[in-house]
Amino acid sequence: MRFQAAVLRSCEDPFTVEEVTLRTEPADGEILVEIAGCGMCRTDLAVRRSAGRSPLPAVLGHEGAGVVVKTGGGPDAAVGVGDHVVLSFDSCGYCRTCRGAAPAYCDSFASLNLFGGRKEDAARLTDATGGALAPRWFGQSSFAEYALVPARNAVRVDPALPVELLGPLGCGFLTGAGAVLNTFGAGPGEPLAVFGAGAVGLAAVMAATAAGAVTVAVDRHPGRLALAERFGAIPLPAATAGLPEQIRRLTEGGVQYALDTTASSPLINDALRALRPTGSLGLVARLHTALPLDPGTLDRGRSIRHICEGDAVPGLLIPRLTGLWQAGRFPFDQLIRTYPLADINEAERDCGAGRVVKPVLLPERGSR
Repeated sequence: MRFQAAVLRSCEDPFTVEEVTLRTEPADGEILVEIAGCGMCRTDLAVRRSAGRSPLPAVLGHEGAGVVVKTGGGPDAAVGVGDHVVLSFDSCGYCRTCRGAAPAYCDSFASLNLFGGRKEDAARLTDATGGALAPRWFGQSSFAEYALVPARNAVRVDPALPVELLGPLGCGFLTGAGAVLNTFGAGPGEPLAVFGAGAVGLAAVMAATAAGAVTVAVDRHPGRLALAERFGAIPLPAATAGLPEQIRRLTEGGVQYALDTTASSPLINDALRALRPTGSLGLVARLHTALPLDPGTLDRGRSIRHICEGDAVPGLLIPRLTGLWQAGRFPFDQLIRTYPLADINEAERDCGAGRVVKPVLLPERGSR
């Protein structure tokens, strides 16, 4: 099967939209999805900084959504031909954490999602010269017209929804909203601070507003703060003098929960100082250096932990988020700008420059 896909050949090269060949049919537990749209996540772009740890050349993309066109059957085939689906991360399904409803902490998460996929997938996707492309990125490789994925990655959604816009619910928006709704379990009136108002942070703001929490959003970009305010948060510039004290003043004593999306050591320390006693800080961004903590920041029962994929079971959280969107309480579509798949490099530049919160790439049917 031949179709168009965006290929990243090296960390330094731009993406190239090429014809690729899928050399296998769906096996048991797999589905073939015609991609309607795929979000661009900073995790995709982080491959450029991976120093060879992620195999290239590859078709990236892990916020895909579309329509099932073939299935391989098997016990995991919970979706059928014609179903509209959102694709999320891969997991093994049988390790202790998967069985404990924590698939984001799957024992095989790194190998399945980041470092080459399943061993049986080798050389299933090739370029026009027959050269192998790295197997499924996050079980998807959905910067493409089609993606062959494990059925367990797919979440069926209402076909009345705009499926081309739903892909970011599988990762970025899932992560921010899940941190608030799952990890923190924030409720009405509870104070919460979000550091970094990008796609993940703004999803957290929207989820906190939907939950009735009192939210402060911290960012260095006025435009992002304006969006956070539109979605119900109190905006606060990151350069504010005495930032923790200002947060405590705005929340009458500090926040019970804080979410950091920036991986900035100074902001992480500010977040800890803004917590009430017994408050919790969640980190979602990958730290690339040691994290120095100031004395006293973890006193009085305060805690800090990493949160992966919003502690979500995608099959439970994604329908919850689409239901909130239909009720007008999670307006994630306001963060999206669409681009043709052919304009993937423009989308990457706009994302890197902060001109767009969430790019979504749309394959162009009949363009060949």
